[in-house]
Amino acid sequence: MKIHPLITTTEALADICGRLSKADFVTVDTEFMRENTFWPELCLVQIADDKEAAAIDPMAHGIDLTPLLDLLVNNEDVLKIFHAGGQDVEIIYNLTGKTPHPIFDTQIAMMAISQSEQIGYSNLCESWLGLTIDKGARFTDWGRRPLTERQIEYAIGDVTHLSKIFPRMLKRLIKTGRGAWLDIEMEKLADPANYRSDPATVWQKIRAPSRNPAVLGRLKAVAAWRETEAMDKNIPRGRIMRDETLADVASHPPKDQSDLAKVRGLSSGWKDNDIGRRLMQCLADAKPMTEDEMPPRAPRGAPLGKEGALVADLLKLLLKIRSREIDIAARLLARSDDLEALAAGQRRNLAILEGWRFEQFGRDALELVEGKLAFAVVKGKLKMAHIDDIGGSAESPTPDEDAVLLHADEDEIEGDGRNWADDDGEEAAANA
Repeated sequence: MKIHPLITTTEALADICGRLSKADFVTVDTEFMRENTFWPELCLVQIADDKEAAAIDPMAHGIDLTPLLDLLVNNEDVLKIFHAGGQDVEIIYNLTGKTPHPIFDTQIAMMAISQSEQIGYSNLCESWLGLTIDKGARFTDWGRRPLTERQIEYAIGDVTHLSKIFPRMLKRLIKTGRGAWLDIEMEKLADPANYRSDPATVWQKIRAPSRNPAVLGRLKAVAAWRETEAMDKNIPRGRIMRDETLADVASHPPKDQSDLAKVRGLSSGWKDNDIGRRLMQCLADAKPMTEDEMPPRAPRGAPLGKEGALVADLLKLLLKIRSREIDIAARLLARSDDLEALAAGQRRNLAILEGWRFEQFGRDALELVEGKLAFAVVKGKLKMAHIDDIGGSAESPTPDEDAVLLHADEDEIEGDGRNWADDDGEEAAANA
């Protein structure tokens, strides 16, 4: 593979992007800094196909990133490959108002072909290529110039290794027939709504202190005010006010600005400065939350009474068994809140009762809560069995042989690890 020198000019960028625009796929990664800013500061972009790779310096004087951004968000013929790419996609969205499409995330894909919940990039490379990644440059200051050769080499490796892994992963997905399972997950990753910073909705990410409409109205107003302040100043929202302080102010609003000096988490200077005055005005203008705006009330325990939590535990156990049987990450198959909702008797708007998730898990989950399915130990192994079948065949457990389980330790049902390089041993050894 040809590795280009660091790209610092628009001409060189347009040249490589012109060739990459004809590729079947490109692998993409970014290096950024956001510790001291609201908006992530893009410091480096790495891109590759199966023939060439380059690192691009977005901080280079006079460089225009348009050729790169056009390739990422306007070219539907090239698949864009990321690993754990949520923050990379966010940066691209901030620059263009669009997300890369079509898109593929290798971390999500690994969940469909193994029990790996959130495999890191280093472990991915070790599993598929037999490579050990040097993490020494990972936490360097990517905003400082000039970049060192070690930094650039480390950064480009993120996309060159991925360009070798992706074809093998695709082959595995085709073999298992699970590519279609990932379509919805990849579309979710590419949904622009995930990356919009909307001040009007950020309150939903803060733990509400109560369900009082007046308190929630202040919470919504102050959260939106803080978001706008942070965006305008380009500093982390926590530098304006931490979530706990915000919730406290919403619950116990100060009567006048001088009382802000008594609020834990706020500087005493707020008692007479401009930002303190803006906060007080925000509180004064806040309106109680309307009925339509109120968040849904969380269910208070399961209708099954004290057994509700045990039913949820059994569903989680069922999930462990099924994810092991079909070799898929439990997190991709079902979420804990869906299992708890099903245990509580809810049946609507649950992902596990739709599409491929229903076929692979949801149907059995329903039968379990309806009393049609049980756990049984058969020849020392934990299995699922239909109630009608227990004791009805030679292979089914009988009261004298084995016992139907009501509860089990989840740690006893862990899946085995796997080295994906074993599937292509000669190729992996050649790259080790």
